This record gives sequence, structure tokens and C-alpha cells, in this order.
Amino acid sequence: MGRFSQFFRNPLAFLFERPSQEDRLAAYVIREHDRGRSLEDVLNDRYILNRTTPQQLRRLLENPDLVRALGNDTIESVRTMMPSSS
Repeated sequence: MGRFSQFFRNPLAFLFERPSQEDRLAAYVIREHDRGRSLEDVLNDRYILNRTTPQQLRRLLENPDLVRALGNDTIESVRTMMPSSS
């Protein structure tokens, strides 16, 4: 309810919000992959591992910007190597 009431106080506040952690991580993965690193290497980077749980990492691989930038086949190949959640 708090966010809803804040919207009416400042309807343009969303324009000034900082990117979410997931958006920052997706941008990092895309940038590092563009530099020539393999997706598996980037996902095993301490920067990613220190900021995500296995569930968050799986959700990151569903990020539309990430899928669009790296391609679904690249993402799918890494998903198959990830341990399943229990």
C-alpha cells in the first residue's frame, strides 16, 4: 500500500528510481559477455556469486534483456548445467 500512496504523491518518481540489483547484475553479465568471456565464466565470477542465491541466479537467466542480448540458446546451455533447486 505504501508504494501505491507514494505514486499519487509523486507520479513521476519511477523515473528517478535506481536500477534494481537484478538489472545491475544483468548489465554486468551482458557487458562481460560482450568483452569475450563465456557466460559460464561470468556466472562463476565472485561479483555474481557474492550477490545472488541459486534461485536469484536462475531468475537472472530469465531476464528478458539478458536473453535478448545473449540469445536463448546460450542461456539454455548454461541452465542445463545448473543444479536444480530442491
